[in-house]
Order: sequence, then structure tokens, then C-alpha cells
Amino acid sequence: EPVRPAFGGLPDRAEEQAQLFHSRLTKLARHLRKWPTQKSITCMRLYERDIPEVPLVVDRYENCLHMAEYERPNEHTEAQHYAWLELMQKTAADALGIDPKLVFFKHRRRQRGDTQHERFSEENRTFVVQEAGLKFKINLSDYVDTGLFLDHRQTRTMVRERAQGKRFLNLFAYTGSFSVYAAAGGAAETTTVDLSNTYLDWAKDNFALNGIDFKSGNHRLQRSDVMAFVADHPRVAGGQYDLAVVDPPTFSNSKTTENVWDIQRDHVALLNHVIELMSPGGLIYFSTNFRRFKLDEPALQNVKTIREISQQTVPEDFRNKRIHRCWYLVVK
Repeated sequence: EPVRPAFGGLPDRAEEQAQLFHSRLTKLARHLRKWPTQKSITCMRLYERDIPEVPLVVDRYENCLHMAEYERPNEHTEAQHYAWLELMQKTAADALGIDPKLVFFKHRRRQRGDTQHERFSEENRTFVVQEAGLKFKINLSDYVDTGLFLDHRQTRTMVRERAQGKRFLNLFAYTGSFSVYAAAGGAAETTTVDLSNTYLDWAKDNFALNGIDFKSGNHRLQRSDVMAFVADHPRVAGGQYDLAVVDPPTFSNSKTTENVWDIQRDHVALLNHVIELMSPGGLIYFSTNFRRFKLDEPALQNVKTIREISQQTVPEDFRNKRIHRCWYLVVK
């Protein structure tokens, strides 16, 4: 067997893969070029492992690219792999006409425990992007996730369309984008619950960017373990909320709480608590990106409608139609 050099050099077929990648991106960009004018969408998924040999994900956030690599076994030495990744980043920037300094790259590892929104840099490269006439702060350098999940763009729109006059509850709220949409849709009040101060501060920034007034007292940020929040929440006849979004992680074992969260095991208890807080006819959007998830419908109490709506909520720029699953539940 020939001895491979220990350092550098591109692996075999890298140039060929780069050419395939380039032509695929060029074609996709052409296809999506009309979007910003037709749909006012400027942040979108461009590429997701379309070519098996190039297992990357490429998202466009206005003038920036956010690229991520999925872990996989390969024959490359570390130095070769680094050279390969650099080539793919240059290729993407070139194909899409993006300044190479505005290409951000992340390694996605298989999620283990509390790595859900793991931080791995302190560069704080933040940008403000627009979506559906609203503004959101994103951070392209410091976390695997950017602060705005593009696969829930349609779900956010659904919430906005139904929010007028409603009391809105956002659980596992992350950076609060659903709450911003609800407020923009005329929600009477919003309650945004997350365990992370970092994300609640970020949510506050998103509210401020959209001129939503916190001082009125109609918008509340609550730092809390979600399970504890819904279990301990006082129950009131007629319910306290009319519209809710529940978008939990698959697993989580946060340092700040003893509880290990497991969506398959815990979703029934969680949803039954949420149902108890809703007004009659109240609407809950429930979503997960756990591939093997099974919703235990018979165990959910006091619900008159449960419908999976993933086909409507997964946007057309996502080739992976299983990026998330989403249901809506109507309370009796």
C-alpha cells in the first residue's frame, strides 16, 4: 500500500467534487433568485447533502453563507480534510458571489445530551437579517445554530396569522422569533419561556429590533425550566393562553436543572400540562426534529383535533422533508 503524505494536499477527487458542488449551487441559486422579490425571503437553505460525496449544509443569510459539515467517516488525514473543507468554502463563495470573509463554517457533531446550542467561539459576528418584514439578530460565528431556524419560517407565518388578540405562549423559545411574529400579528400578550439567559437576552434584542414595547407589560420573558413552568403554573378556569408553540429539543440535560429531558418519554406529560393552561378552542403548535418520534395521541387529554401539518410547515427550499415534524392541537 502506498504511503500517504502526512500533511496537506487535497484528497483524490476533491477537484471533481468541487466542480459538481459548484454547478449544483449555481443551479440552485438561479432557481431561488426570484424569491427575495416574490416572497421577501432573503434567508434560505440552498444545499443539504444533495451530492452524497459533499455532505455539507449551506444556508444563505442575505449576504452571508453559513456552512456546516455532518460528521462522517472518511479516509482523509486531518490536514487533507482541512484542505478539502477550505476548497468547498471557496467553491461555495465563488458559485454564489459571496465575499469569502462572509462565509462561516461549523462542524455539526451528533447531538449528545446538552450540546443543543453549544457555543464554540467568542467572535460575536452578529448580523441583522429580515424575514417577512421583521428583523432578527443572528450570530454566524459562535454557535452551531444561528439564532433563527429557517425550517420554521412557514410555522412562524401561521402563528402571526392567528395571533390577533390572542394570549400567546412560547415554550423552549430559544431566541424568541415565534414571539416576535405573534406580537407583530397583534397578540394581546406574549410569554416567552427558556432556561437560558443568553437566549432570553437575544429575544429581548429581537423585540427591540422590531419596535415592540416591553414596558407595556404585555410581553413577558420567563427564565425557567419548561417542565417546571407548566407544572407549577396556576390553573385558571377558561385558561390563560389561546395560542401556544411548543418546540422542544430531542434531549437535554442542562447544568441548571436536575431533570433530563427526553422528548419521546416526556412529550405526553408536557403537552397535557400545556393543554390545561389553554382556553377552550385554544391552538397549540407542537414540533420536533427527532426522526423516530411517535406522537402518543390517545394519551393526550381534552383535545378535539390533532393534525400533523408537516407538509405545510416544511418550506420548499428544504430538500429534507423530514427536517422537522409539526402538529396542531385544538383544545376542547
